[in-house]
Amino acid sequence: MESIYSAFIGAGPDGPSRTAADGTGPVSLLGSASPGGLWDRLSGTQPMPETWLIVATALLALALVLPRPVWRVTRNAVTVAHEGGHGLVALLTGRSLEGIRLHSDTSGLTVSRGRPTGLGMILTAAAGYTAPPLLGLGGAWLLAADRITLLLWAATALLLALLVMVRNAYGALVVVLTGAAFLLVSWLATAQTQAAFAYTAVWFLLLGGVRPAFELQSKRRHGGAPDSDADQLSRLTGVPVGLWFLFFHTVSLCSLIGGGRWLLAPWLAELG
Repeated sequence: MESIYSAFIGAGPDGPSRTAADGTGPVSLLGSASPGGLWDRLSGTQPMPETWLIVATALLALALVLPRPVWRVTRNAVTVAHEGGHGLVALLTGRSLEGIRLHSDTSGLTVSRGRPTGLGMILTAAAGYTAPPLLGLGGAWLLAADRITLLLWAATALLLALLVMVRNAYGALVVVLTGAAFLLVSWLATAQTQAAFAYTAVWFLLLGGVRPAFELQSKRRHGGAPDSDADQLSRLTGVPVGLWFLFFHTVSLCSLIGGGRWLLAPWLAELG
């Protein structure tokens, strides 16, 4: 049985030197080309950025989420996380992932094959709107542990895995550009630039993960998105659509609060 999930997001070797303590020197994994050295870089910690940078990246991420013209472009990244969530959970629950499509209107489509009902189907359907904020929460946990390099490379690996399953040119372009940004920053940028990029990305997932469910609710009130994730979940479980929206909102807002507290811990400590 083939199952389809649609996302209606908003509409529906010696290289550069190692890290300088002040963050001005470029950071490169090329300087640790041996497997052991590479693992040490990936598993090690990096200096925490200054408090002003953490706050500034939060404001930058907010500017990428709130203005509607900007959001029309940046929400493509949220769609990547949304559809990636569907795909990952489909595989983890034993379903066969047929492919993922990302569209220029920021909607997406994930097709999997397996039982049309049951826990695996429910978890797969529920993974879309919860994936971006939960990824942001996981990223905030890594940043709170000063593991900036690990976060950048984990994100690159996830995007590479997603690219294998993308089945349309626009989707492939979005994933390639996003992955290239993470890869280039992690290989060529200074420590401070890496930190700024990582914090902005995590803040964006936390903040951007809140908006899509509200937009979907608004669209449904105007007669749109009749086969949304929430509607599919309602048919699968018998639970009213409104409760599934409450679930999406709870996950995204709790992730934002929890992740935000982790990220802002240095600033909160200064205020205290």
